Amino acid sequence: MEIPGTDEIRALHERYAPGAAAFEAVWTHCVIVSEIAERLVEEAGLAVDADLVRAGCLLHDLGVYRLYGPSGQIDLTGYVRHGVLGHAILREEGFPEEICRFCSCHTGVGLTRDDIARQGLPVPPGDYVAVTGEERLVMYADKFHSKTEPPTFVSAGTYAGRVRRYGEDKVTVFEAMRESFGEPDLGPLMEKYGHGVV
Repeated sequence: MEIPGTDEIRALHERYAPGAAAFEAVWTHCVIVSEIAERLVEEAGLAVDADLVRAGCLLHDLGVYRLYGPSGQIDLTGYVRHGVLGHAILREEGFPEEICRFCSCHTGVGLTRDDIARQGLPVPPGDYVAVTGEERLVMYADKFHSKTEPPTFVSAGTYAGRVRRYGEDKVTVFEAMRESFGEPDLGPLMEKYGHGVV
């Protein structure tokens, strides 16, 4: 499988972004998630394909661009759809399933068919759950940064509290990833990007 490089991925972002502000928000978030994952790989000595993780991090939120309206505002009511929208974009672009899955399998700590039915989510029925080590790491790294306005880093404790509203089973999944991957040192990234932490 050919893994796309950073320049190719950035060009995809530029092509799908509806404007400069959207590009800046999504691309910067993806780069930060990639840097978090890279730190986790280095600190924990994880046996994953680092190039595949980088590509997954840089691509995971591509579908967010499809949620921007004509006013330049993002439709947060349909935000849960961004993963399947990104998967569709990458499939249309000819990427293999292993790459496309980084989009559809990173939301929360995984969306199951039961989650979708129980919560009435506007997502096609299915299991959108990270399976490989690379998918799990991209999903996990993503939990530590948010594209909110202003963007912020998110501590492990804060994220665990947020995901609890979807059930204790979701907290268990997050804590298992925390045990496997460790907790990233966000300090240097906070300083580099000027984003606070919640």
